[in-house]
Amino acid sequence: MNDFNYSMISWLLNRIYWRGTLLNAENLPAQGPAVMVANHLGPLGPIGTACSIPQRMYPWIAADMVDREAAPEYLRLDFVEPSLKLKPPLSMLIARAISLASVPLLTGLGCIPVKHGDPQELTASVAVLREAKLVLVFPEDPALEMDPLTQMRPFQKGFTRLGELYYDAAGQPLPFYPVAVHGSKQVMAGEAIIFDPVNPRSVERRRLKHALEDKIREMYLRLER
Repeated sequence: MNDFNYSMISWLLNRIYWRGTLLNAENLPAQGPAVMVANHLGPLGPIGTACSIPQRMYPWIAADMVDREAAPEYLRLDFVEPSLKLKPPLSMLIARAISLASVPLLTGLGCIPVKHGDPQELTASVAVLREAKLVLVFPEDPALEMDPLTQMRPFQKGFTRLGELYYDAAGQPLPFYPVAVHGSKQVMAGEAIIFDPVNPRSVERRRLKHALEDKIREMYLRLER
């Protein structure tokens, strides 16, 4: 999908559903390479970032979401039943109907499928970054407990490897931008946190993970107040 079509879909989503506010837009990069890191907040995180951030992004997405066979079950459990409050068998019928549109749409948007233990998302992401584009990640760990204050789960740190892989490939430190999405339909952008190639790799992964998680939590609480 070209940039014009991406912009049109984002614009339509914003007009029909989101209609939110972007704060601190001056912190955003004019272009890539960069990694945008946001809280998930159910479906609001992906929708809010796509509608609010004007730059074209290439989001990480659960691989099942772009798999025609797996998508209905994923949608049933992740969206239809918790968000629409429907029960089987109606929930599966609705999930199948949604997947008929969502799978080709998400594939066309250039989403990068992510599957646990598969390094393909890292390889694909570095290729996107080397074209001076933006990658969008939602690194919360669904297996861990949610913080009731922020509705965030602790971050996984696998996405931070993009910093070292991009540095190895391009010889340049990669910026990571924290983005907080709030249920009030406000999105706040933070200043970049830059990959430091001097640190040992394991230390730098932990530093980036905690720095980004803490900053997004702080921005979320500012929006909450």
